[in-house]
Order: sequence, then structure tokens, then C-alpha cells
Amino acid sequence: MAPVIAFEGRLRDCPQVMTLGVRPNFSDYNEEERRLICKAAKIYYPSSFYAELFDTIGKATFPSYHTYKYAQDKIKQTALFNMAGINHPRTRVFYGKRQKSTILDQFKFPFMAKVPRGSALGRGVYLIRSAQDLAMYCQQPGPAYIQEYMPIERDLRVVVIGDKVVHAYWRVAMGGDYRTNLGTGGQVDFSPVPDEAIELALLTARTCRWDDVGIDICRHAGRYYVLEGNMKYGREGFRLAGIDYQGLMADLIRQGDI
Repeated sequence: MAPVIAFEGRLRDCPQVMTLGVRPNFSDYNEEERRLICKAAKIYYPSSFYAELFDTIGKATFPSYHTYKYAQDKIKQTALFNMAGINHPRTRVFYGKRQKSTILDQFKFPFMAKVPRGSALGRGVYLIRSAQDLAMYCQQPGPAYIQEYMPIERDLRVVVIGDKVVHAYWRVAMGGDYRTNLGTGGQVDFSPVPDEAIELALLTARTCRWDDVGIDICRHAGRYYVLEGNMKYGREGFRLAGIDYQGLMADLIRQGDI
């Protein structure tokens, strides 16, 4: 039986997976490795670079090329949510000094400001309460990503792998922090997750063609909203729930679910 081939190290502890690593030049793979890559029906965790190349030549990957394409890009995700009609907090992107000078014409204090690309784990998220806060945020290079503030004390992380929800839990903000991320001190709560949130996560994953994603969802004023999709989600929530992540992935591969 041909081995399962992966590039990135996400599955390095799965016994049936051969992880080759991500090499910047395809010619750096030796002859046998290139043969295995070409023969494989699917490449797992190919990296954003190789995902695009494999998509071009028609080679299947997991995660999908579309999953990689939207990783850590809040601007693209917001545009996609709006086009697809997925509930998402009111958000606008402002480019350049002239557009940034009009932020207060569109939003009233307090509101959220985020680093739109490359940020994760709760970093690059700011609660803007005053003109001074806004001025400090706008000193950062790049576009301003401004979002309405929804006063919540907890939100949901729903992990979709393949076409299934494999884990879901509440994240609770602690110590008056407005962020629920575990990396900023948020705590996990395994209280039941509403079916409506699960259905919204599945709808979002299917619509956006994401097959390995942690979807963050909040409930505000009686409605559920998708905050963002995290393609580089952490595994602490799995550990705290007693779920063997590597074993789960091995089972999904063996069953043909991913």
C-alpha cells in the first residue's frame, strides 16, 4: 500500500503518514520522493506554495487550495462572507491616510480594530475606545480593518475537518479581557454547543470550500455571527477534551474522510 504523503509537519506523528517537509525547490526532493509525490492521489498539508501549484496541475490536496488561499487574511474572508450572505459583524477596510481619516464617519466608539493579515492567537486585536487609541492603531502600516464591537464574554470555536464538525467548545474571556483566545488567557468551557452554531459553521465551511478550519462564532442580540476562520487553529482545546488529535486525523485518513 502506497504511503500517505504530507509536506508540512502537522501529521508527523501519524504512523501511516510519510512527512517529506516543505522544500523551496521541487528538485530538492530526491528521485524516490518525487515518484511518491507524483503517484500519490492526494498530498496532505502541502503548504500554501505547493497547494497552488498542485491545484494548477489538478493534484488533490488536503487541506484544499481554497483553505490555504484564505488563511490569515481577514480582508478576503470578510469579502467572502459578505458575498455569500454569511452573518458577520459589520466591517470595513480603509486604505491610506485619506480613507483612514473617515473611520469615525462610519463607526462610533467603541469598535474593534485588527491587523488584517498574518495575525493569530488573539494578537493584533484592539478595542478602540478613543481618538488616541485610533491614532495609535493607525500608525501601523497597511490597511485599517475596522469592525463593530459586540460586547460578549464568550464565543465558540467549531472545528470542521473534511465535511464534519470534529470538535466544538466555548471560549470564555477572563479578567475583563475582551479577547477569548486561549493564547490571551481565555478558558475553555465544554457546555453544550447550540445546534444553530454547528449548522452555521458547517454552512460556512461548505460555502467557502474550507475543509480544515476552526470557525469562530459569537452570539449577539439573539443572532449568531461568524467572526473568522482559523486555518492554523491550535490543538489545546482537543487536549483539554481528551481528544487524541493525531489519532483522530489517522482515523479520518484511513476512513477516506479527508
